[in-house]
Amino acid sequence: MGRSQVVRQRVLVPPFLGSNPSGPVFSLPSLPKSPLLVFDFDGVLVDGMPEYWWSARRAALALDRGLQLPEQAPPAFALLRPRMHKGWEMVLLALEMGQADHDLPAFQHDYDRALAKALTRQHLQPAVLQQALESVRADAIATDLPAWLARHRFYPGVAERLGRFAEEGIGWAVLTTKGGAFASALLESARLRPSAVYGHEDGSKPEVLLQLSEPGRPLWFVEDRRPTLELVRVTPGLEAVRCFLVAWGYLAPNDAHGLPDGIHWLELAEFQRPLAAWSGPAKVRQY
Repeated sequence: MGRSQVVRQRVLVPPFLGSNPSGPVFSLPSLPKSPLLVFDFDGVLVDGMPEYWWSARRAALALDRGLQLPEQAPPAFALLRPRMHKGWEMVLLALEMGQADHDLPAFQHDYDRALAKALTRQHLQPAVLQQALESVRADAIATDLPAWLARHRFYPGVAERLGRFAEEGIGWAVLTTKGGAFASALLESARLRPSAVYGHEDGSKPEVLLQLSEPGRPLWFVEDRRPTLELVRVTPGLEAVRCFLVAWGYLAPNDAHGLPDGIHWLELAEFQRPLAAWSGPAKVRQY
């Protein structure tokens, strides 16, 4: 039922109800609010792997002009993509991959520790790396927007499903560690207009979800990064958020196994269905 229909149903009260002060007064039961859907961007709505390496490589070369990096993404970059959380990590990994002694096994074994060591080795701060990345992207958008957009693709059927939410009276927003302006440009290219777009500049994902929490309105969060969902699950104030791990994103090999309570496995076919079909039991993906 669309929102306009709901409103009409709630105001069409028979004229005798409440018209006699001495008679009974009836009130219609309040209808439950539809959930606000909050989507991660990269790996959930958009596959931008070609753009990730293209931008990370250019940012790394701007920081170290003597670096030698291939035009195409090395297999190690795609292999580590599920571990990456923020854009600056891509630039740091590009810098590392330009070194002859790059230690890929260290990143596979303990990503966070290897990342911290790489920052020390490169004598760089995350803010510097992030700024280098955003400068590359901003210049690409300003000088050749079509080429930059072409390095991304929406996952099959995702843009169409997002477009149908408006017809169903369902609100949705985007919450990403990408800069909000870059995500907005991609959404606009697909003629998609969420109620809001929150980028890394708006705070961490748990912080933004806390701001979006509204009594009486369910909040659903859709991600492709399991550690982020696990963090949301243990954040005070977000216990009621329904979390979904998508089957089509940048997943590490064991991400789908042993999902904790409150995190649902979401297949692309389920995503296309009405929201009531999203809340089934978690499933295990076979690799």
